[in-house]
Amino acid sequence: MVIRRIGVWSVSKLYGALSAAMGLILGAVFALIGMAGGMASAMQESGGGPGAGLVGMMFGVGAIIILPIFYGVLGLVMGAIGAALYNLFAGMIGGIELETEP
Repeated sequence: MVIRRIGVWSVSKLYGALSAAMGLILGAVFALIGMAGGMASAMQESGGGPGAGLVGMMFGVGAIIILPIFYGVLGLVMGAIGAALYNLFAGMIGGIELETEP
C-alpha cells in the first residue's frame, strides 16, 4: 500500500490540535514559572515596586491563554504547508510505502 496523496485540511486540523495541546502544556509550565517568579519578587523588600510581582504572575497566567492559541494557529498553517508539500513531492517521486498485516 502506498500513500500517494493526503488531505491538506485533515492534516492541517490534526496538526493544529496537536500543536494547541503542546501550547497548553508549555503555557502551564510558563504559568508556574511566572507565578513562582512573581511571588518571589513580591516577597523581596527591595523589588521594583509594589506591582512588580503582580506583572510576573499575570504574564504566567496569560501564557496559558496565549500559547495554545499561537501554537494552534501556527500548527494549522504549518500542517497545511507540510501536507501540500507532501502531495507535491509524492507526485514527483512517489508516496510513502506502508506494510500492513490483516
